[in-house]
Amino acid sequence: MRILIVSLCSLALVSVVDGAQKQEKKPQQKKQAQTAQHAAQPTHAAGGGASGKKASTGTHQVQNSRNAHAATAATAANNAHKGKKSQTSAAAYHGQKGKTAQTSNAAYQTQKAKKNQAQAERQTAKVANERQTAKAANAGQVKGAGKPNQAKTATVSDQNAAKGKFAKNKPLKPQHFNLSKHPNTAKAPPVKFQQGRRIQGSQNWQGQRYAVFRNYKSEWHDRNWWHNHYRNNFVFVFGAPYYWNAGYWFPAWGYTPNAYYAWDGPIYAHNRLPPDQVIANVQATLQQQGYYHGEVDGLIGPLTRGAIADYQRDHGLYTTSTIDQPTLQSLGIA
Repeated sequence: MRILIVSLCSLALVSVVDGAQKQEKKPQQKKQAQTAQHAAQPTHAAGGGASGKKASTGTHQVQNSRNAHAATAATAANNAHKGKKSQTSAAAYHGQKGKTAQTSNAAYQTQKAKKNQAQAERQTAKVANERQTAKAANAGQVKGAGKPNQAKTATVSDQNAAKGKFAKNKPLKPQHFNLSKHPNTAKAPPVKFQQGRRIQGSQNWQGQRYAVFRNYKSEWHDRNWWHNHYRNNFVFVFGAPYYWNAGYWFPAWGYTPNAYYAWDGPIYAHNRLPPDQVIANVQATLQQQGYYHGEVDGLIGPLTRGAIADYQRDHGLYTTSTIDQPTLQSLGIA
């Protein structure tokens, strides 16, 4: 581009110079004609005066020619400078315009990317929150029994269960099972008596329906004592006596010295079903739901207590690992 501009300026300069020379020749020829005319006319002046006038005229013509050349060169230089300045200004304008457009586009793309990222993060947080809520509702908030830091959560779970907020199975009609009269002690080993023993973790099970577990402690009395306190509210299961009190069956330690108990604690009984029949109904129901994989034998051994605990955790109940009123209600038996 610069070469083109220089070429154009050179051609303009040559053209101007050529025009200036032609203009100079015309006055010169005119002056020569006038000089010749004056020479032909008679004059009274001396020959020295004519020669001085001719010399003065030549000097003036040379000075005019130099001035014309200088003016032409200055004009060409000025035009070249204007063209270069115009080109520089145009290039700077386009460069600035392109830079501004590029910066604006980059800022727009960055803002758009941030907006999309923020939307994606909000959506991810929303999905995670929904999953956490669903998991808490299905799996429950109590993950273990007897942990002090879970007392508050367990209290809320018990209140929700009491209000019927946890899903319950359809009511089931209790069945009667033909069970063996001799327990399988290998599957459900007997527990040993320990005076004053309490149920581990029961102090954290809040609510009136768990008060029976918090208040329970093992007691050893003879037959007369048991009859004096509980009259004839007794039943025998696998040869071991249980007494009835406030909707629960309890082991009557000492009533029969060698009695077999697989569990030392209360067992909730709907409609006063015997302990073994209550246990069998729970086993059958848990078996249908995939929690219990053993035999329906009416024994609340380790396998049955483990299945009960899994069900209680999955349904937001206290993990008592035994048969309590909230668990039976959730199963639909009570």
